[in-house]
Amino acid sequence: MAGRRRLTSGLSGIAAIGLLAAGAWVVSPAIAQAKKAHAKKAHAKSSVHIPGARLEPLSFATLEGWKDDDQAAAFGSFLNSCRAILNSTPAMHRKKPLLGKLYKACQQAQLIKQPNGDGARKFFEDNFQPVRILPPTRSYGFYTGTDGFFTGYYEPQVEGSRLPSEEYKYPLYRVPGKVAGKKSTVFGHLDRKDIVEGALAGKGLEICWVKSPIDAFFAQIQGSTRVKLDTGDMLRLNYIASNGKPYTPVGRILIDDGIISAEDMTMDKIREYMETNPEKGAELRLKNRSYVFFRETSLKPHEEPIGAQGVPLTTGRSIAVDPSIHVYGTPIWIDAKLPIKGDAPIDAFQHLVIAQDTGSAIRGPARADIYFGYGGDAPSVAGRIKQFGRFVMLVPKGIAVEEPTVATVPTPKSRPPKASAENDGAEKKDDSNSPSLPAVATRPKT
Repeated sequence: MAGRRRLTSGLSGIAAIGLLAAGAWVVSPAIAQAKKAHAKKAHAKSSVHIPGARLEPLSFATLEGWKDDDQAAAFGSFLNSCRAILNSTPAMHRKKPLLGKLYKACQQAQLIKQPNGDGARKFFEDNFQPVRILPPTRSYGFYTGTDGFFTGYYEPQVEGSRLPSEEYKYPLYRVPGKVAGKKSTVFGHLDRKDIVEGALAGKGLEICWVKSPIDAFFAQIQGSTRVKLDTGDMLRLNYIASNGKPYTPVGRILIDDGIISAEDMTMDKIREYMETNPEKGAELRLKNRSYVFFRETSLKPHEEPIGAQGVPLTTGRSIAVDPSIHVYGTPIWIDAKLPIKGDAPIDAFQHLVIAQDTGSAIRGPARADIYFGYGGDAPSVAGRIKQFGRFVMLVPKGIAVEEPTVATVPTPKSRPPKASAENDGAEKKDDSNSPSLPAVATRPKT
């Protein structure tokens, strides 16, 4: 039967060969069993599984608010991520099949020219399937729940000068040039108290000086800042390294001491306490031994900061996630009641966002930090967010969703944040599932 050869790719080592009978192949039991095992292995490689969480496949019709959202805004943010995703390699796709499917989705996205809301919505519906992530009961500080947990972050703006003076006397430091971009931890033998008391003074590492030690502290927490210089110029700084000491949330200390309740805790409350109690505020800041170093960027005033994926963040459309679990560029649907307009968590936040950043305390399968931009009320809004809600991942079509599981796993070990490529740092090999553009470091935030 010339011309009727059957290839058995992927089944090398199988001694049995098919027998031709009545013009069709009859597969031996050994081949059938091998094929079944091969198919099962291929399925496992092309499926999404998140340890410690239950996965619930949904339809877009069940996403409340989906048709009312501006998916064109999310599409623009997704295209930013595609710049990094399209730099990924076939080897990375074989290792992370979800990344490979995102690559294909990005190829499709590039064919769409400035879609309107309906066109962008159709793109996401045609290329993705919504899957809700339901972690087991988990505590985030003083907040415990069984759903997604959301906080907010922003880019501060402070006043500063290139030269120290009585008005500007609190430095923001760079790292030594010989280790810039090469190490995520510098001056590990010093903690915040040492540096605040002048351990680095006179070493030529000062980028600039700012008016307030509180401004310097919050810039470090957020991981980036705009500095309006006394010359009128705008300086843009981004996180590059830390001293490697553990990050201690000062808000938790204020709650523990009964100064501010967990329900009332916001960044504004922390700042108000520090401003009202200068000496106690200084003592409080020293309890966070972690100290952050910055690098100058070439960003223009109108440009957004760069996230861990190496692409610009988008106000209200970018989130920080756990890179040991999620692939950068993955769309996430958030449905939660948040305190956007005031202190009460009553405002519906039903938006499609893109995973593009991380932070040292952003850990867990349904944990996200929402980027709220800079200026205006962004600091106040971001500082109020600490709510639970629905965390729905849009999984690229072609990736199977594994059977629900409720197995629990230990919380990933905290690590100093640093630049991400296919893995995210030496301390934890293969800690990131995502490619990123080069020369980008993450923030230490929350």
